[in-house]
Amino acid sequence: MTDPMPPMLIEAGELLADPRPVVFDCRFSLADPGAGRALYLQGHIPGAHYLDLNRDLSGPLAVHGGRHPLPDPADFAALLARHGVGPRTAVVAYDDSRLAFASRLWWLLRSLGYRPPRLLDGGYQAWLAAGGRPDTSLPRPQPCAPGPLGQFSGYCDIEGLRRLQESGALLVDSREALRYQGLEEPIDPVAGHIPGAINRPWQGVTASDGRVLDSTGLHAHWGDALEAGQLVVYCGSGVTACVNLFSLALLGREDATLYAGSWSDWCSYL
Repeated sequence: MTDPMPPMLIEAGELLADPRPVVFDCRFSLADPGAGRALYLQGHIPGAHYLDLNRDLSGPLAVHGGRHPLPDPADFAALLARHGVGPRTAVVAYDDSRLAFASRLWWLLRSLGYRPPRLLDGGYQAWLAAGGRPDTSLPRPQPCAPGPLGQFSGYCDIEGLRRLQESGALLVDSREALRYQGLEEPIDPVAGHIPGAINRPWQGVTASDGRVLDSTGLHAHWGDALEAGQLVVYCGSGVTACVNLFSLALLGREDATLYAGSWSDWCSYL
């Protein structure tokens, strides 16, 4: 980073010097759901616990709700407690996909009222480049009592989306341009985008090395959309949209709403 930002990111060198936060490895591949855990077992940041997008950061599939529904809040709080995470615990999350999956954990914790985790700028590769030595041992969790039962906030379902659009909210599609334009659709059964949505691909938040752009770069990524009174952000299934939401929070727009089911929910009603 080339200019000051809120403490939402952590540099690899800082993490190497301070092993106290609870660290979560969020590596995952949509094309190969077992790849993230396999990489974790091959080597991870010492002390890091693995969280799987499908099993840990999502709920059960249904007819509607998208490919990665939000987990049950009580189940998610219990999962965190088993790993020693309460509402005020310092947490660091990382992946190797330009924050695609670590940002999902960031959003879930923040939405549930927990202290948001800091994301490792540049991900696992930045940690290796800083001199980190991979560990293959499995850490022993230090459980704690679950936090007070709460509910996720800052998201909407399809009915909420319609109400927000009717009130003038700006809808932002976070998928790649070709998917937004309906020229390709590798995952969902319908191609295209939700009427009225603009496109801000989530990859535009980071450079090719996975490091988050400075504030000038993030402002360029968002452009005039930052002036919207209300922003609703979606992607394919509510995961990579969180990268855009993270970048908005970096710029002080913490009021943006996640359409949790995203395109995979919206097209299930067609």
